Amino acid sequence: MKTPVDRFRFRPYKKPAAGWGALRSVAHAWLDSRQPFKNLRAMLQTNQNGGFDCPGCAWGEAPKEGHIRFCENGAKAVNWEASGRGVDREFFARHSLKDLLAEDDYWLEYQGRLTEPMFYDGEGAHYQPISWDEAFALIASHLKSLETPDQAAFYTSGRASNEAAFLYQLFARAFGTNNLPDCSNMCHEASGVALKQSIGTGKGTVTYEDFEKAEAIFVIGQNPGTNHPRMLEPLSEAVERGAQVVVLNPLRERGLERFQAPQDPVQMLTGGEMALNTAYLRPSLGGDMAAIRGIAKFLFQWQDQADQGESTGPLDLEFIHEHCAGFEDYRAQVEATSWDEIQSFSGLEKDEIERAAHIYCRSNATIICWAMGVTQHRHSVATIQEITNLQLLRGQVGRPGAGLCPVRGHSNVQGDRTMGIDECPSAAFLDALEARFDFSAPRSHGYNVVKTIEAMLAEKIKVFIGLGGNFAQATPDSTRTHSALRNCDLTVQISTKLNRSHLVTGKKALILPCLGRSDIDQQHSGPQAVTVEDSFSMVHASYGQLKPLSPEMRSEPAIIAGIAQAVLGSRPVPWIALAEDYRRIRELIADVIPGFENFEEKLQAPGGFYLQNPAGKRQWNTANEKANFYSHSLPAPLPQEVLTKIGKRGARNADLVLQTLRSHDQYNTTVYGLNDRYRGVKGERHVLFAHLEDIHRLGFADRQKVDIVSLWSDDVERRVSGFTLIAFDIPKGQAAAYYPEANPLVPLESYGLGSYTPTSKYIAIRLEPSTAPERII
Repeated sequence: MKTPVDRFRFRPYKKPAAGWGALRSVAHAWLDSRQPFKNLRAMLQTNQNGGFDCPGCAWGEAPKEGHIRFCENGAKAVNWEASGRGVDREFFARHSLKDLLAEDDYWLEYQGRLTEPMFYDGEGAHYQPISWDEAFALIASHLKSLETPDQAAFYTSGRASNEAAFLYQLFARAFGTNNLPDCSNMCHEASGVALKQSIGTGKGTVTYEDFEKAEAIFVIGQNPGTNHPRMLEPLSEAVERGAQVVVLNPLRERGLERFQAPQDPVQMLTGGEMALNTAYLRPSLGGDMAAIRGIAKFLFQWQDQADQGESTGPLDLEFIHEHCAGFEDYRAQVEATSWDEIQSFSGLEKDEIERAAHIYCRSNATIICWAMGVTQHRHSVATIQEITNLQLLRGQVGRPGAGLCPVRGHSNVQGDRTMGIDECPSAAFLDALEARFDFSAPRSHGYNVVKTIEAMLAEKIKVFIGLGGNFAQATPDSTRTHSALRNCDLTVQISTKLNRSHLVTGKKALILPCLGRSDIDQQHSGPQAVTVEDSFSMVHASYGQLKPLSPEMRSEPAIIAGIAQAVLGSRPVPWIALAEDYRRIRELIADVIPGFENFEEKLQAPGGFYLQNPAGKRQWNTANEKANFYSHSLPAPLPQEVLTKIGKRGARNADLVLQTLRSHDQYNTTVYGLNDRYRGVKGERHVLFAHLEDIHRLGFADRQKVDIVSLWSDDVERRVSGFTLIAFDIPKGQAAAYYPEANPLVPLESYGLGSYTPTSKYIAIRLEPSTAPERII
């Protein structure tokens, strides 16, 4: 029987990141999988040569061999995917859609692996089993009946392999559309846009080896202890050898403060630990651009002093003269920015910025890393170009131990984009497709995630196909997104486990169960390898290790091929034959995409091969063949749309500015448990972290339940209810809540300029006493 929630606990965590806490968490996930001994053998093959790539994050591997090459959250990802629990026709016969919608996201995925194709006809209360051939025929019928191919959208999750992604985009374009929204639209899109304009490539310029040579590493808007735990090791090694690690992050995250290496027996047995930073700055939300501007302002000041004394200053003027454009305009922009603006917008004192500037100035090999704390703002493109400007000032691109490092999320999100999952493909890529496959590729730009939701709301999208992911929960403005999905005639989800996207359906819906990264992929020609690309542009093979839970599961390439064959027949390629042997897919990739020549041969190298980055060699694939300084004014703290609403309605100013974030027990929308160890939360996810003085200022008490309402210029009410306030060490004026529970607060129209990335790290909110009924478990 379900009872009122009484498990919630909050107790600050006093131990280091990783260490014994991580080992206990791994052991729990391992034992809870229902096939622990099989999974243990599989886990030991994670990220090893001849093993499978971790289905979690996209952090790369050290070139040295190690006994264990997975982290705590990687182990959770493997055991979560390799569950012995199954979701079959009997499960759906017991549970109606209405009943399942009432369950939380953790419960849904905990039920286990999807084991057979299921169909919802829009009339009954339950999903019913369907054969693969019938499912393919249904999809073909809907796609062929569209008035235009642009009435279909083909979404991709970063979990898809290179082989699946290449087939998927080829099918979409042969069908006739560039509607290829992707999870990258919601995370690192701003990185790709900014870097392409600045240095000619949308990828980071560093390799794993560069971390071993860096004299300074700046970590901005990133929480590696939860989101990329394997990054903790190179950070700890950097501090140990005397390199500087500078953190810019509003929250004090345990994974950026203290670390205990699980594979270091001395630390584990003696309770030892080490610091993971040498300076920790806590800017305002969205204040990173102003902080970087302040560092640049100090560099120009010190350069002026050096010039007057006829000595060498901090700027690499030779590099700037030879390789860069826009320097004088940028210098004028920096000099026109006052210290009052910099301090006000950054939330930092001048002496804090000066300390970071001295560290930056003394380093001849600096890496700057960032993640979604930078990319999910309205001015994210400008912020990343400001970071790039700073690196260009000292020639810190194309130098050993230095460069730009956007740390990607899902394990192959970067590879998907390389394979052509892009709603705005380049003319060169489309030319290559046409030359190789002899068809006319669509040239007009397609829909990204935000535009796809808008189009579904306007009933311009009739068929939605999701290759992995959890579109209904990962996206902003959840209530409107759910309405948009329900407007479709058909929604198709290609998935490993049950999630909310299977329950927020179009008029008809299909669930197609696919293999996971850990599953043995047996095709007509034998067991198959797939390939992935990590954040450092390393491409390597992944071989599943576990027998699939059900013979009805199919691989993503096989499912895509089955759909394509049903829709297009054997044009422009023999789809079914390609899915029988993935080497045939890799041959096509080698024919079309630069850097993949001799693909199969390159894969034989231990650790795979590196896709060369022209910017890393100081070759700039920009229109002017230069690295470009971009000049932007510092952004106002609140966007005009919010200010307009406050003025129009006569409402009070925003109570707080909210960022969404992950707990330590989740990856993307996948929730492994209800605890957040490093932040001290146990048994609950509906919490709101705020400063105690803010809680009291607003007339509330610590642990009081509140409703959160976001502010925007339209008349849509965006509210989440029954959140427990937690007094937390967070800068005044800020708040934080978990994703995806807080996604309903993010307006669909609130996105990054030039990127369309939802502004999930900057949401103006007000609080109201909660009227929500007590939740039950």
